[in-house]
Amino acid sequence: MLTALVFAPTAVALLLFALPRRTAPTVFWAVWVTASAVELALVIAVWVGYEPGGGMQFEERARWIPGAGVGYHVGVDGLSLPLLALTCLLFLACAVHSLRENRRIREFAALFLFLQTTCLGLFVALDLILFFVFFDLSIVAMYFVIAGWGHRQAARAALKFFLYTFIGSLALLLGFIGLYLAASPHTFDIVELTEQNPLAGRSVYGALVLLAVVVGLAVKTPTVPFHTWLPPAHVEAPAAGSAILAGVLLKMGTYGFVRIAMPILPEAWRRYALVLVVIGVVSVLHGALVALAQTDFKRMVAYTSVNHMGYIVLALGAAAATADSSEQARSLAVTGAVTQMVSHGLLTGALFLLAGVLHERGRTYDMGAYSGLAAVAPAFAAMTGVAAFASLGLPGFSGFIAEFQIFTGSLGPQPLATALSVLGILLTAGLFLRALRQVFTGPLRLPDAPGTPRAFPDMRVHESVSVVPLLVLAVVLGVAPRFLLDVVEPASRSVLELLAR
Repeated sequence: MLTALVFAPTAVALLLFALPRRTAPTVFWAVWVTASAVELALVIAVWVGYEPGGGMQFEERARWIPGAGVGYHVGVDGLSLPLLALTCLLFLACAVHSLRENRRIREFAALFLFLQTTCLGLFVALDLILFFVFFDLSIVAMYFVIAGWGHRQAARAALKFFLYTFIGSLALLLGFIGLYLAASPHTFDIVELTEQNPLAGRSVYGALVLLAVVVGLAVKTPTVPFHTWLPPAHVEAPAAGSAILAGVLLKMGTYGFVRIAMPILPEAWRRYALVLVVIGVVSVLHGALVALAQTDFKRMVAYTSVNHMGYIVLALGAAAATADSSEQARSLAVTGAVTQMVSHGLLTGALFLLAGVLHERGRTYDMGAYSGLAAVAPAFAAMTGVAAFASLGLPGFSGFIAEFQIFTGSLGPQPLATALSVLGILLTAGLFLRALRQVFTGPLRLPDAPGTPRAFPDMRVHESVSVVPLLVLAVVLGVAPRFLLDVVEPASRSVLELLAR
């Protein structure tokens, strides 16, 4: 089941190249959308068949490189299943949103389908080398998406993205090799390494391995100071590429923390938890402050991703910072971190798709070039407003559920750090309110024709179909989150049990 879920998109991508080049672009787009819809249906079937609290399920194993202790081992639990669902939903939204893409649509669709395989594969991987392979291949696929379909400085931004994240992946590989050498018998299997706890009592070795793993994952997350590749990559990428980059690829780093670093390196994670808390707080405040200074809408949203990823790192660090806090509080922190991954994917994915709508009409992300859009594009204004208010954590949206759990779980063990992080919400509120006021209120002003504005069409059907489900699900999670929390909470408790060893 999982193997079919992971590799079916790549099979469809190869099918696209088997079609004649003279095939109508709408056919390529229709195949892409259909494949993405089938993937979403498959992951829903997995969710329906999943038993909360049942541990790792739907496992599949096969021999791959047995002499090196490498195997094909996949499975899902409460940490990976929500991210699988998020991935399939966002890829379907991006496929629908790309209806008007007319530049080499076959190659564009094939790249996204291949990228979907790498994302799904990473979230189900239970072998470190398998995890690394999908981690690296996602970098390659996103590089070509940015370079091939981005804006004017796309090649430079894509190169910076590739170099930063590839260097991070090399650090990650060194950490994985360190775990392999420490294990007895040698293995890259995540489940076996978790059971062995091979670096228990080896403080220096454990610190070096944790450093390599955390640096590799922090670059992809990204956290301060490894975040400088993110804004240019987002600004130059096409809208669909930005949505996947922020909504899915950034979660590879934070997912790696809860899947690999915390359960396999519990002693080292506890020892250096305070460092992670500091990194999280700095990322929260730096991301919000720099976003507040932006005049480019897409760059502003990109920096809010640094802010939101900081909350996750804060929560995961606080969950291990002291042993005095209650188990329930630490479980809330981890559950909130996973919920934040899902919430951020939905809301930031929607914001980047809406940024694409803005650029498609006005050919610029400069907020100073627009005003009064609510009068001519009320649906666009309403969707952007909902996404913005949800991102700053208002009650009734998924962001509130996530941040409430993070702050509740982190306040006891780390009161000062949590209090400082709350300032990030105030800054985020300020920057989004400023952006909404500037772009949507006042007299109508559009780029290229000051005083005599040209038409600014409201949301088209395919654009609405791609964005509205993301916002609706954010509201559903904000009002009735139990269907997600029932899956995540048992897995969070399992992580904390492993962390307490």
